[in-house]
Amino acid sequence: MPIRLTDPEDAKLVTLARAARARVDGAQGAAVRDTDGRTYSAAEVSLRSIELTALQVAVAIAHSSGVSGLEAAVVVSDADEMADADRAVVFDFAGSGVPIYRVDGSGAVLDSVST
Repeated sequence: MPIRLTDPEDAKLVTLARAARARVDGAQGAAVRDTDGRTYSAAEVSLRSIELTALQVAVAIAHSSGVSGLEAAVVVSDADEMADADRAVVFDFAGSGVPIYRVDGSGAVLDSVST
């Protein structure tokens, strides 16, 4: 049976990340929640001149909005594991103790890590 996030705020991140992925019919979607409860979502960027994971884009949006920290992050991906770049960007921006959930396209939790 798929594992679902029971915290409504974390479940909201899953919904936002899935929607970001669907908007561009992409391989990834991501969403983050800042320490004030605001959310930011994004899909991956894959252009000739730049490659960013969805979580890197979501963190960049939060950072450029003046956010001082993150409470949680979600990545929607069918990849076999979470990208090192995703863990790194959350740690670089928000420090330790931030949970990052990796979910599949249906929203089921595949795994999680904490920075």
